[in-house]
Amino acid sequence: MRRMIAYPSMLRIGLVGLLLTAPALSDARADVVTEWNERAGEIVVKAGLGPLPAERALAMVQASVYEAVNAITQRYPVSDLKLEAAPGASVEAAVAAANHAMLTKLIPSQQAMIDHAYQTAMTAIADGPAKFNGIAVAEKAVAGILARRANDGAAAGESYRPHTRAGTYVPTVIPEAPEWRSRRPWLMASPSQFRPGPPPDLGSEVWTHDFNEVKALGRKNSRRRTAAQTDIARFWEEVMPPIYHGIVRSVAKTPERDITRNARLFAAVTQASDDGLIAVFDAKYHYGFWRPLTAIRNGDIDGNDATERDESWLPFIETPMHPEYPCAHCITSGAVGTVLKAEVGHDPMPALTTSSHAAGDITRSWADVDEFMQEVANARIYDGVHYRNSGKVGTEMGKQIARLAIEKYRLTHK
Repeated sequence: MRRMIAYPSMLRIGLVGLLLTAPALSDARADVVTEWNERAGEIVVKAGLGPLPAERALAMVQASVYEAVNAITQRYPVSDLKLEAAPGASVEAAVAAANHAMLTKLIPSQQAMIDHAYQTAMTAIADGPAKFNGIAVAEKAVAGILARRANDGAAAGESYRPHTRAGTYVPTVIPEAPEWRSRRPWLMASPSQFRPGPPPDLGSEVWTHDFNEVKALGRKNSRRRTAAQTDIARFWEEVMPPIYHGIVRSVAKTPERDITRNARLFAAVTQASDDGLIAVFDAKYHYGFWRPLTAIRNGDIDGNDATERDESWLPFIETPMHPEYPCAHCITSGAVGTVLKAEVGHDPMPALTTSSHAAGDITRSWADVDEFMQEVANARIYDGVHYRNSGKVGTEMGKQIARLAIEKYRLTHK
């Protein structure tokens, strides 16, 4: 693994803008999908969406992009959306139009930024039937995806009921997104399809090990956590989808890839990631397992003599406001990593690189997928917000969901 300083965020945006204003090379240019993926990620971050709505929005964007592009190139079998084939239409116009239409619908607060990106891209494409037909097929793709996801449960009202006895005070912050467990998935048969077994028994060796590991390594001012581990903890404090999409772009930007294959890859990754968050929140609220902050400050009531209470223990980062088990970061990394493995197949895996806004736009790289997935699980222990077993369980759930995306998009067939 190597680490380096990334471009500052504004410079990175500027570079993307230059790419978008450059003359179009051809409709087979694969980079247009990755360019728009990066721009869409910047837009959802600028909008202040939470990680869950952002994941859903980007999944809808990438599904629309893939449907539009594949209707033009007809590289892969027609999906159940059944768009009419549009041979000869401009792929670059379709990618821009699909992003513009879907982002406009989902994130109207960023209309000026969305319009600017779209207009800049469109000025580089010559007017004519190809351009207008590309726009038309994109609009049909967006309409189809919006219709499919219109009643997916994302708009359901939050109705969490705090656990208490009449008259007894409990903290009054409502946990994050309890309604997310009721959303309709893209790939899974139901949110509970991959619900794992319960967290470890509090008298078990697994619990004893995990309690004491996070107590030592995840403490705010831990002397056991190394400087390298602290860097990893800070890096993975980032929770927005673009941190994972940077890794996907490492594969998408490799030489000799074509545009439809990249559109398919981003559709598969984002749907697996979105389903991962549905599945993990189903399990989180089903089990309601305590976070390290709660467990360590109550180590004297778990019935385990090997887990000692620390009445003033604090985690390295602020504890997320939802139940602990399983690890959400880990289910996402498991899903992303497994899709990338299938996509690359027996070809050499490129260096996987991404940056973390939470860590000041620092960039990290990994030699292979397994190294990346393991680092994510380790990071949440160093952060002081998850246990080792929860990372393992979350990663395996992500892998299972990824296999559904691999099957749907036939990623093993180049």
